[in-house]
Amino acid sequence: MRLAIHYWGYSRLKYSFESMLAPYIVGLIEQKRADGFKYSNEEYTLKKFDDLCLEKFPDSATITVDIFEAWATIRPTEGKNARRHRVSLLRQLCFYMLSCGIDAYISHDRFSGEKPIQYIPSKDEIERFFTALDAWQCAKNGNKALSMRLLDEYKIMFRLYYCCGLRLSEARLLKRDDVDLGNGVLTIMHSKGLKDRLVYLPNDGTEMLRKYLQKTIRSIPASQWLFPGENTNNPIWANSICCKFVSIWKLIADAVNGGKRPSVHCLRHAFVVERMNEWMNQGVDLKEMMPYLSKYLGHASSAETYYYYHLVDRAFAVVRQKDSVSARVIPEVIPYEEY
Repeated sequence: MRLAIHYWGYSRLKYSFESMLAPYIVGLIEQKRADGFKYSNEEYTLKKFDDLCLEKFPDSATITVDIFEAWATIRPTEGKNARRHRVSLLRQLCFYMLSCGIDAYISHDRFSGEKPIQYIPSKDEIERFFTALDAWQCAKNGNKALSMRLLDEYKIMFRLYYCCGLRLSEARLLKRDDVDLGNGVLTIMHSKGLKDRLVYLPNDGTEMLRKYLQKTIRSIPASQWLFPGENTNNPIWANSICCKFVSIWKLIADAVNGGKRPSVHCLRHAFVVERMNEWMNQGVDLKEMMPYLSKYLGHASSAETYYYYHLVDRAFAVVRQKDSVSARVIPEVIPYEEY
């Protein structure tokens, strides 16, 4: 007999769970949200797992070896990191079931992922990106007023990503009350790791936001979101932001990306690298400044921030320029030695 659990209580589930494992899936989501986690993307992934169980293992009341292996199989269009995330979520469900006294199989294979190589756009690419964005014309067909409003939002959002080093969700989920124009501060709530922090705006960024808010409050007075979506009761969709970024980036015909398609997150990477290069050129001690930059970015440690930097070729040009010892100790690498 199928179960259909769609509880609209404290956690307000978005999906119905119908497999024999539905009570435990819902229980895990309830527990995580009671602990303060949003668990929205995880709920979507668990719905996919529920569908798998319903289709291929309709009579199984626990997680067996076959179920675990079927879920852990990498998909044709899936990367290792995405698979690792799915398996990690299933392991959490298994541990939850064990805590409830229900046997569940847990694989000892960690299904490790790989650290992706991020693309860092140059200053020239950044300038051309914003020039293309500012020159973008809305399509004549469709709702032109809506298209114009969303375009205004993109122009502000992408500048916040680059000028403040924000993550994708951090700008998207900003509310009007999170903006303190008097002090030029953004309050980032419940970001990665459930951390809150303050992000200080550059002076021109404060004025830019002031004009934008005045305009949007007049046109959409009831919305609480800084960047409302098509439905003004909700923030703009992450997929819409990513698609717009790709559309604008394609206009930079000669942009070199080394085979790696840039994403919105690369604007955050560019912020980190440019800030560190600027400090080095000014003779600022990075060891003293890195803890502050890490806090500003919402990183747990300076090591996370340094990861952005060591991938960038132009970063080493600055290092070499400032380091009088490296030229004597580390020889130039000739082309055939690079492979």
